[in-house]
Amino acid sequence: MGESYRAAGVDIDEARRAVDLIARAAATTATPAVMGGIGGFGSLFRFDPSTHPDPVLVASTDGVGTKLKLAIALERYDTIGVDLVHHCINDIAVQGADPLFFLDYLAVGRLHAEVVAEIVSGVANACAAAGVALVGGETAELPDLYRAEDFDLAGFIVGVVAAADVIDGGGVREGDALLGLPSSGLHTNGYSLARRVFAQDDWSRSAPGLEGTIGEALLEPHRSYLDEIRILRRALRAAGSDALAFAHITGGGWVDNIPRTLPAGLGVAVELGSWPVPLIFSLIQEHGDIADDEMVRAFNLGIGLTCVVHPEHEDVARQALPEIRRVGTVTSTAPGSARVTFA
Repeated sequence: MGESYRAAGVDIDEARRAVDLIARAAATTATPAVMGGIGGFGSLFRFDPSTHPDPVLVASTDGVGTKLKLAIALERYDTIGVDLVHHCINDIAVQGADPLFFLDYLAVGRLHAEVVAEIVSGVANACAAAGVALVGGETAELPDLYRAEDFDLAGFIVGVVAAADVIDGGGVREGDALLGLPSSGLHTNGYSLARRVFAQDDWSRSAPGLEGTIGEALLEPHRSYLDEIRILRRALRAAGSDALAFAHITGGGWVDNIPRTLPAGLGVAVELGSWPVPLIFSLIQEHGDIADDEMVRAFNLGIGLTCVVHPEHEDVARQALPEIRRVGTVTSTAPGSARVTFA
């Protein structure tokens, strides 16, 4: 009996079965702009430029990081796709873009069609909820790169914004208000450190004041801020203003992400204690004996999105989004000094 692809670790029949299951999930996200279905060499999307005057396409790609290790160990595959889609949506929404379509890339050590379908169903559910078309992707079985039960997941998103509506931070000035919206947990960042603090044996236990187990708290899906960004911008525009800058607090935490949205020479003074820090972050810090300056670089600490507005429009923002709160102030910064300070 000669060698075969299956003997080498790649099961084409199982891959075909996975594609059939994926196609059913993707079909639930179809919009009139989608041409064809899953399975072509390329994905076709009929873009209507009249929906956004002087349209600018905005694209982003990202992954879920080592949060996947928890999902694999706990055999929870239904939310990891939600994490992926929401992370990617937020990354373009902070620039003012409306998401159009999404593609995913899933690489596995050993292909199990039902597991793949569960992962991609999470992707499709999140896309459908946001009105985003899941137009295609790739599922690769790579036995020589991944262990049998391991996988990696990445997403690719394209959106559109009118050139006049791009949010680039150019209008931010010293004294503007820094507002924040709560996160749902760690989102998709800081998991290498969190897993170093809490080993797999800890994931099934709880802690005083924590709802559910530590593993459940760590797996809480990444929140999407697309609706909140739209609501806030409509309210501010009605008041004759607009959001000046948004920052998605992801890898690099507060320290690295907020400066990305500000003009040179400006930073923020963050008011510690101006928002409640969820217990899971306190548990991580206490059990890992982690310094404060490391926490603000690794985690969102309970604020997943920040927004800069003129101070006279802070009340408008609060009325539009009651959960929003002031977390700091825009300040001037000298060259070489810290652009994000905490007090």
